[in-house]
Amino acid sequence: MKISDLVAEYISKMLDESNGNAEIKRNELAGILGCVPSQINYVITSRFTPEQGYIVESRRGGGGYIRITRITTDRSVAIMHIVGSIGNKIGSAEAQTILGNMTARNIISNYDYLLISSALSDKAYSAVPQHLRDNIRASVMKNMLMTIMINS
Repeated sequence: MKISDLVAEYISKMLDESNGNAEIKRNELAGILGCVPSQINYVITSRFTPEQGYIVESRRGGGGYIRITRITTDRSVAIMHIVGSIGNKIGSAEAQTILGNMTARNIISNYDYLLISSALSDKAYSAVPQHLRDNIRASVMKNMLMTIMINS
C-alpha cells in the first residue's frame, strides 16, 4: 500500500471515529505515519476536496492545525453541489473519480455509477473531435445527474 493510501485511510478512520470531524496537526500525523509533512498536504488536497464531500480549514503557525469536516447533506443537495462544481469541461478520469466518490457516499447507486461511467467513457466519444470531448462529457454528466436527482 502506498503511503498516500495509508494517510488517507488514517484520516478517514479519524473522521469515522469522530462523527465526521477531525483536527490534524500535520507534523504529528507525519511522525505517527512515518512520512514527510508535505505528504499529508498532498493527500488532503487531492482526496479531501469539496467535490469529494469535505470541507478543509487550516491554521498556520506553532499551534496550527488542519480541520477536516465531512459534509453531510441530503442526496439532492449533494448532487446539486457536484453538478455546480463540474464546470464546462471534465476529463474522463476526473469524471470517474467524482462518480466513484458519489457511489462510496451512497449518493448514486452502483447501477447509476456503471451507466453514467459508460456514457462518459472515452470510448463513447471516439467519433467526437478531441477538442470537444470534455465539453460534451461535462454536459452529459450534468444532465444525467440532474435526471437522477429529479427522478429519485
